[in-house]
Amino acid sequence: MKPGTVCGLDIGTTKTCAVVAVEGPGGLEVVGVGEAPSLGMRKGVVVDLDQTIKSIEAATEQAERMAGLNVQDVYVGITGDHIRSTNNRAVVATANDSREVSSTDVRRVVDASKLINLPADRQIIHALPRFFTVDGQDGVEDPVGMAGGRLEVDTHIITGGATFITNVLKCVHRAGLEAAGVVFEPLASSASTLLPEERQVGVVLLDIGGGTTDLAVYSLGSAIYTATVPIGGSILTSDISLGLKTSRDEAEGIKRRYGAGVRDGVNEESFPVHTLDGRTTKEVSTAELRAIVVPRVLETLRMARQKIVENVPRDLVLGEVVLTGGGSLLPGIDAIAEDVFGLPVRTGIPKNVSGLTETVAQPQYATAIGLLLFGANGGGELIEDSRRTGSIWSRVRKFASDLWN
Repeated sequence: MKPGTVCGLDIGTTKTCAVVAVEGPGGLEVVGVGEAPSLGMRKGVVVDLDQTIKSIEAATEQAERMAGLNVQDVYVGITGDHIRSTNNRAVVATANDSREVSSTDVRRVVDASKLINLPADRQIIHALPRFFTVDGQDGVEDPVGMAGGRLEVDTHIITGGATFITNVLKCVHRAGLEAAGVVFEPLASSASTLLPEERQVGVVLLDIGGGTTDLAVYSLGSAIYTATVPIGGSILTSDISLGLKTSRDEAEGIKRRYGAGVRDGVNEESFPVHTLDGRTTKEVSTAELRAIVVPRVLETLRMARQKIVENVPRDLVLGEVVLTGGGSLLPGIDAIAEDVFGLPVRTGIPKNVSGLTETVAQPQYATAIGLLLFGANGGGELIEDSRRTGSIWSRVRKFASDLWN
């Protein structure tokens, strides 16, 4: 694998996407993109090893051909209803006589914050420092070099089911790749779509995929809550197929063209729909489509909002809602989201990369591009260390402990 090369692998419910980038003069430059249907995943969980492996192989092979290079190490997106998050606090005394905070002290206090009651079947994926406190002074972003004898940290900890994550990594390994690290998908999407100002004021990111809707809430510059709703765009396609008595392919096309059946300045209209046998068509109104689509979209958004209401103080989310992922392209979903959340809504387009921008500057690539950004942030050292550790799972533990620390 060429030095300076990084690859993001987004294994979704409906498609697997591989994006390859190289370090250029202006930062990351995307040089290869590959996609393949994903038939072995359901709601972020592997249900068919062989199908998932084939999907990974097809997507990475396509990206390699476009990039003209071979890929060995990949940063893998993880999602699913097994993901949980919590916030924890830890404190240590500074370890040197000068009473000055060192990078070693920072690592010690973050490691201490990971000491939580965790069942044997769960694994810490991320431990993200929200802010530090030095001798009672809170809100410190970087305490290294500050004078003080007592260092505290507030950490956002994300855990996942060990079995589910291991199965994903097993597929990656059997596809001939090595997992340099794993990233919870809404964090990756946030890295590629959110502005620093939004993270500071308070923002909700909703990454609407095929099988799940992932959410991340940021305030004062850091993640304060993350979760997954086990509903995505694929169930909406099934609803349309069942409600209109048509095939899934036809339902997917209707979803992409007409969305929620809500268009500003457009009166009721009708459109042809092929029947299940594909031989005849029937006329369906946008009102009929709305009756199918809107309740499901409302259910998904309200479930996400309820999770936020139960876990995040209202005064910490004052900015807006950012929709990304393939589901954010549903026509009319932004208006529905504004009504549900009572906040302005925009579509999150991945940025901070150059190269094949016309191809990847789409919401459905937000996670893959974010994985590239995570990989470029200290990825070389992580890859080198991971090769010495041996097992796939030890690589994940190493990545999780080093990320952002």
